Amino acid sequence: MVIKISKKKQIGILTINRPDSLNAMNREVLIEFINGLKKIQSEKDTRVIIITGSGEKAFIAGADIKVMQKMNQEEAFEFANLGHELANLIEKSKKPVIAAVNGYALGGGCEIALSCHLRIASDNAVFAQPEVKIGLLPGWGGTQRLPRVIGRGLANEIIFTGRNVIAEEALEIGLVNKVVPQEELMNTCFDIANMILKNSPNAIAESIKLIRLAAGTKLKKGLSIEAKAFSKLFESEETTEGLTAFVEKRSPKF
Repeated sequence: MVIKISKKKQIGILTINRPDSLNAMNREVLIEFINGLKKIQSEKDTRVIIITGSGEKAFIAGADIKVMQKMNQEEAFEFANLGHELANLIEKSKKPVIAAVNGYALGGGCEIALSCHLRIASDNAVFAQPEVKIGLLPGWGGTQRLPRVIGRGLANEIIFTGRNVIAEEALEIGLVNKVVPQEELMNTCFDIANMILKNSPNAIAESIKLIRLAAGTKLKKGLSIEAKAFSKLFESEETTEGLTAFVEKRSPKF
């Protein structure tokens, strides 16, 4: 097993454990990753998920190039779709997913990070979409998600050049939410997760859905959907508890 699953209170931690390969992904790892993530997402008492890589050098250093070298077109298509399945599973998660990016997030690693709702990077983190250097293009969502996160112009440059983006620049261009010393990375992610845990799970799940919807929806339609989702929450126990707790000047019990 190369996917380790652990738990800290209501926080699920999924760790890719292939440090000798810089946590590179092959078909078997992808399938195990997908199954592990589904398991965490199904746990009722898990409300926030953190994804990270083992060791100090890499989050995920991309796909396993030695395996890709032997692929034909059909196998490559299946491999791309497996990557999309994983990234979509992360992006559509009703529970917030935080990427704890410790070191290299290259190619598919950058794309997996992009699919997470929040990205916290260590000060030695390095992001890149270097696929063009080996005659390929980002195949796990990079051409679609990177422009949505940092804008088309910068995404064009990063994908066309295949250059590295160090942690400080990643923060400047909005690719990550925070940069912290490596030894503080996981504690920072836990701090953020604990802040999230104080809030309504139902309201967060609806917010995730609406924010994702915004990328491909005209403003007028998006606002209409938002208003309906907002009003529907007034029928929920969590909203009743949240409003009552505020009026009573106490912490809500979600």
